[in-house]
Amino acid sequence: VMPGCYVGPDAVIGDDTYLAPNVTIMERCRVGARVLIHSGAVIGADGFGFIPTPEGQVKIPQLGIVVIEDEVEIGANVTIDRAALGETRVGRGVKIDNLVQVAHNVTLGDHTVIAAQAGIAGSTKIGQWAALGGQAGLIGHIEVGDRAQIAAQSGVTNSVPPGEVLLGTPAWPIKETRRIWAAWHTLPELYRRVRKMEQQLATLLEGKAES
Repeated sequence: VMPGCYVGPDAVIGDDTYLAPNVTIMERCRVGARVLIHSGAVIGADGFGFIPTPEGQVKIPQLGIVVIEDEVEIGANVTIDRAALGETRVGRGVKIDNLVQVAHNVTLGDHTVIAAQAGIAGSTKIGQWAALGGQAGLIGHIEVGDRAQIAAQSGVTNSVPPGEVLLGTPAWPIKETRRIWAAWHTLPELYRRVRKMEQQLATLLEGKAES
């Protein structure tokens, strides 16, 4: 445990785990063995839960914990929120890059990898050996199947079948998204052609009306 770290009451840290300077492990959270957590990471901050009322937003107590299994690596300034109830769980062998947000009650399956600046909303479940590219965003309460891949900057709004590869916002199967993106480049020319055809058709109809 390096200088500047905080380990809260009743937290548990396994054998051969390394906390770089200024890591925060909040109360009752559990960290497994042979885990590497880089500087600035916060494990167990409150999940983002509020109820709107006429008087303003009322905080929902976040009573759960974070469980990090063995042989996980967590990058600098990663935030993994405690569950509202139950646990937020990071499976064995998961590797998380810098500046990733994992919200309350998320489950990350074993050996999943997540690149920098990705964000996962609450109660989403990600399977084993999945991969999330940088700046990918996932809404809450969906499931991502085993070995699915989410390309960088994709926005995932629905559950993802096992083995699927998605790209884009909203995220679609990667081959379909690439065809759509290729078609985008032709849209200005297609628009000009359609406008010209509309003008020609209007002139033709006017001529018929006059005759």
